[in-house]
Amino acid sequence: MADKKEIIKLLSSMANLMEFNGENKFKVSAYRNGANVLRRLEDDLDELIRTKSLGNIKGIGKGLQSVIYEYAETGKSTEYENLLASVPDGIEELFLVRGIGVKKIKVLYDELGITNIGELEYACKENRLKLLPGFGQTTQDKILAEIEKLKIYSKYVLLNHAEKFYNEISGLLSEIKTIRKHEVTGELRRCLEVISSIKIVALCNDVTALKSELKNKIKINGSDDKIIIQADFPVPVYLFPVLSEEEYASRLFETTGSEQFLKKLNYNPERNKGSNEGEIFKSLNVSFIIPEMREEEFFSVKNKKLEENSTLSFEQFKGMLHFHTTNSDGRDTLEKMILKAKELNFEYAAVCDHSKSAFYANGLTEERVLKQKEEIAKVSGKTNFTIFHGIESDILKNGNLDYDDKFLSNFDFIVASVHSIFNLEEKEMTRRIIKAVENPHTNLLGHPTGRLLLSREPYKVDMKKIIEACAANNTAIEINANPRRLDLDWRLIYYAREKGCLFSINPDAHSTEDILYTKYGIMVARKAGLQPEEVINCFDEQAFIKFLNK
Repeated sequence: MADKKEIIKLLSSMANLMEFNGENKFKVSAYRNGANVLRRLEDDLDELIRTKSLGNIKGIGKGLQSVIYEYAETGKSTEYENLLASVPDGIEELFLVRGIGVKKIKVLYDELGITNIGELEYACKENRLKLLPGFGQTTQDKILAEIEKLKIYSKYVLLNHAEKFYNEISGLLSEIKTIRKHEVTGELRRCLEVISSIKIVALCNDVTALKSELKNKIKINGSDDKIIIQADFPVPVYLFPVLSEEEYASRLFETTGSEQFLKKLNYNPERNKGSNEGEIFKSLNVSFIIPEMREEEFFSVKNKKLEENSTLSFEQFKGMLHFHTTNSDGRDTLEKMILKAKELNFEYAAVCDHSKSAFYANGLTEERVLKQKEEIAKVSGKTNFTIFHGIESDILKNGNLDYDDKFLSNFDFIVASVHSIFNLEEKEMTRRIIKAVENPHTNLLGHPTGRLLLSREPYKVDMKKIIEACAANNTAIEINANPRRLDLDWRLIYYAREKGCLFSINPDAHSTEDILYTKYGIMVARKAGLQPEEVINCFDEQAFIKFLNK
C-alpha cells in the first residue's frame, strides 16, 4: 500500500498544478481540502483503501478516490502525470520554496519567465523580484533564505560554495597539532564549475593521533588512508593523511588529475614518484601542468602553444567590464562601484546596465541612457577614473539589438546578450546570435550559452558557429564569472582560442561584493590555458580603446 504522506503530497501537488493552470477553483479546493482531510484522518488509511471505503470519508469525493486507488495500486497517477506535462519543466520545484504560493509563482513565470529554483535565486540576487507587485525587498530576502536551505539536497555545489566549505574545514585542520601542512585537491583544486566532493591531503606526524584530535572537534569515520569528515555540508569531505613528503606529493598528484588525465599520462604510482609534483611530471617526461588544466580535454589540443600553462591572474586585470548599477537592477550606485574598482586597482571600467527590453530589470529607455551619460561624466570627474558608457543590450528574437543603430552610437562598449525566448530550435537560436555578433556595434557576446549551473541547461545553439562568427567579426566572447554561470564553458574556450578569439572575463556584478566574482572566471579560464594577451580586461586603456574601434 502507498504511504499516507505520499498520497497527501500527491494531492497537494495536483492542487498546485491545477491552480497554476487556472483550473476551476472549486476543483483546486477539493484536492487541497482532500489532502488536509487525510492529514487529520485517524482511521487506518491502508484498510480504507483495501476495502474501497474512501467514500465514507467526508471530503474525499469520487475524483479523489479514483486518484488514490490508482496510486495505491500502481504507484503512479495518470491525472498527475497529465498535469505535470501541461506546465513548463521545473515549475513544480518552485512549490518547494516556502513563502511563495502558486499565485506568486504564476506571476514569476508570467513576468520573468522563471521556471525553476536556480532562475528564481538568480532573479533575487539581481534584485528583480522587488520590482514586481506583491513582492518587495522583504519577500525577496525570505525567498533567498529558503532557497539556501533547499540547496543541501543537491548532489553538487557551485565552485564558490565548495571553496567556502573547504575554508571552514581548512581552519579546523589548522588547529590540529599533528598536521604539518594540508592542501585542497580533487575537483576543487582543478576548479571545476560544480563540485561533487571536497578532498584534502594532509601531511601529519601520526595518523592515530590525527584521528584522535579530529574526533574531539568533529565526527569522522572511514579508514586510516581516507578519513570521511562528517561536516554539515551538502557534499562529502575526504581527508587523505600521509606521513612523508614523497607520499604527500604522490597523493596530491593522483587525487588532483582527473581519472582520464592520469590514464592518458600513463601514470603509475609505483614507477612515477618524487618529492614534489614537478619531479613526478619529470618522471613522466612531461612538462609541469598546472592543476586547473589536468583534464582529459588537455590532450585534445592540437596547437601546442595552447598547451602552455595559463599565467592569468587578477593582478593583471586593468578593466572592470560588464557590471550593473542602481540605474537598472544593481544594488549599488555607479559611484560606489567605481570606488570599489579603484580599491581593487582597476584602471578603467565600463558600466553596462540593462537595456530597455529588460523591463524585469528596470532596463534603460533612451531618455534614461542620456541621463546616465551625464552621471558617468560627473562620477568620472569626481573619482578621477575613466568610465566607458556601456550597455547590456538584449538580443531580440530576430537577432536585432533593442536600440536602433543610430542610438547605439551613444555607447562606447556594447555587450549583446540573450535574456528571453530560450526555447528556440538550434538553427534559429544560432542565426539569432550570429546576427547580433555581426552587428558592427557589438563588442562582446555576453554569457554565450545562457546556462545557469545546477538549474538551467544551455539553450540549443551551435557554439562552434557562434565562436567562428565572433572571430570573424572581432567580437570578444564573455566568460561570465558569476559562479551560477561561468559561461563560456571552459571546454569551448580551447576551440575559441584556436580560432583566434578574444575574451572578456566579467563579474556581471550587481553590487560591490559581486566584483570579486572575477576570480571564479579567472579560475575556469586558466583551465583552458588562457593567457593575459587574449583577455581584453588585461589591455591597458589605449589598447582597449583600439579594440573598441574595430
